[in-house]
Amino acid sequence: MELAETQNLARRAAATLRRAGYRAYLVGGSVRDLLLGRDPHDFDLSTDAPPQRILELFPGSGHVGAHFGVVLVRSGNAEVEIATFRSDQEYRDGRRPGSVEFETDPRQDVLRRDFTINGMMLDPQTGEVLDLIGGRADLENRVIRAIGDPELRFREDHLRLLRAVRFAARLGFTVEPVTLEAIRRNCESIRRISAERIREELVRILTEGGARYGFELLDATGLLEELLPEVAAMKGVAQPPEFHPEGDVWVHTLLLLENLRQPSSSLAWGALLHDVGKPGTFRVAERIRFDGHVEAGVRLAGGILGRLRFSRDEQEQIEALVANHMRFKDVDRMKESTLKRFLRLPKFEQHLELHRLDCLASHRRFDHYEFVKQKLEEFSAEQLKPKPVLTGRDLIREGYAPGPQFSKMLAAAEDAQLEGRVHDVEQAMALVRGEFGPPSPAMPS
Repeated sequence: MELAETQNLARRAAATLRRAGYRAYLVGGSVRDLLLGRDPHDFDLSTDAPPQRILELFPGSGHVGAHFGVVLVRSGNAEVEIATFRSDQEYRDGRRPGSVEFETDPRQDVLRRDFTINGMMLDPQTGEVLDLIGGRADLENRVIRAIGDPELRFREDHLRLLRAVRFAARLGFTVEPVTLEAIRRNCESIRRISAERIREELVRILTEGGARYGFELLDATGLLEELLPEVAAMKGVAQPPEFHPEGDVWVHTLLLLENLRQPSSSLAWGALLHDVGKPGTFRVAERIRFDGHVEAGVRLAGGILGRLRFSRDEQEQIEALVANHMRFKDVDRMKESTLKRFLRLPKFEQHLELHRLDCLASHRRFDHYEFVKQKLEEFSAEQLKPKPVLTGRDLIREGYAPGPQFSKMLAAAEDAQLEGRVHDVEQAMALVRGEFGPPSPAMPS
């Protein structure tokens, strides 16, 4: 409903501008997506009306980019950005133009944009497409091509290097050879972009579809080595064929990415980084081994996620996915208390899905996956995390002094409770006395 409201607002806004004697077109990604039969994420308009006139025509609107002539128009839950045609002047920081000039010719507005498939304009009332740069042909031929000189486009805005990969991955398009070569030549420029912007583009490459192709393109263009050298190091790292007939660590990881289906950001990053510790722990004994690769992987993942400025909550979840992905091989041998603690990890469904993807991309044996699914059906939420029968207050009342042993006593009582060996505080206290001894007598005052 919200998308329809936004599209309707865009049509009404364009009609208002037309009645006032101005041209108005849908621009950018919305035109591309409409022509592809996809639902656009938003609707932006471009017009020859100057910014002040736009503000006058839409009372209650406001600037969202006064320097760039962008006005935000709202109606209910819908909002549309209306921008005056402009040409961009010298880019000084590799991200934004130093100044702009407002234009009346839509061609000038189109020529400043990134890729031909994003450079078309569409009349929202007639459906007529204004294509001044061959975008429709590239859309039909499934090609990502920079507008004009690709070297200039990427020097203007270094983030376009990653955007080219994202659009190609998401749409399943090829990158036109001259554009691809320009990305290779300018890949080092990506270092000048903020960590937050890079993170956002990488998350979208991982989650919007075509993640494997996206990472193959990152590798082919040199961007992977610039941004994620720890992942690039997976290439050529052999694995034991009895567990990994698919090939090296890089191939295995690409297969996980290929099988992602609308994943959360944390699951996608867990899939990418779950074996990131293998290159540094590779050794050959009686067979290929990766001793300690989980612990090394958690450290490396923490470094990657930290420099990309992930939130603490998301970083903790991704690190947990890396830290726990090998535990599934032991689930059928775990004590019941250990298994229940494992199954109640936060967002356990992500751990289970990562394990499924891991199996699918390697030996394709799913016995542990099925075992865990069965246990999840078997155990109720109360059985996985029951209300504790023993608390710290109970221990204090019994005469135990607070200290390091408290957590061990409580953990022992919880283990017994999860395994059905104790059911009330008296039984739990008897267990504590049996394992840890009676409370020490109080010292005389």
